[in-house]
Amino acid sequence: MKKISILILGLSLVTFTSCKKEEKTETTTEKTETAGLTIVTDSTKVKWTAFKTTDKIAVGGAFKQIELKDVKTGNSAQEVLEGVAFSIPVSSLFTNNDDRDYKLKTIFFAALKNTELLSGILNFRDNQLFMILSMNDVTKQIPLEYTFVNNVFSMKTTINLNDFGGQTAISAINTACYELHKGPDGVSKTWETVDIMGEVLFK
Repeated sequence: MKKISILILGLSLVTFTSCKKEEKTETTTEKTETAGLTIVTDSTKVKWTAFKTTDKIAVGGAFKQIELKDVKTGNSAQEVLEGVAFSIPVSSLFTNNDDRDYKLKTIFFAALKNTELLSGILNFRDNQLFMILSMNDVTKQIPLEYTFVNNVFSMKTTINLNDFGGQTAISAINTACYELHKGPDGVSKTWETVDIMGEVLFK
């Protein structure tokens, strides 16, 4: 009789312990599901590609500082990025060429109005991404292509500087880089189109 009592007590303890572990697991899972996605701090990257000569030779660069505001937590990248505002100091422009950096900052951007910062807002509409970009006192809505793979949200688009009244700035940088922007045909050309690529890491 004593052995039976001990056996029943042992089974009761095992059952009780199993139930407690099960409850703990369920609670942990619930927290994970509601945690959602958020942006990894300082993971945002913005690169650009401009073009010179009639052969359209690429000249690449980046901005080393990007500030994001109104960032949310959500269950999708769209929820997190919806309405996010960004500002990019022109002073953070970097091409790995000091002479080019200096000319772009003091000649190209100097020919534009209020370009200490490039600013804008990201918006989704009907599952399509748009960037509202302000530059040279002109604001335009620009569609972007995007992908979300392995927690990396990538965006890309092409802007036309003429849409932002950039003709004077293009002319100024082409004059300053006349020989550098001359191709085999002897024509010096700076293209008005610039490819923009952005990237954000999620966790």
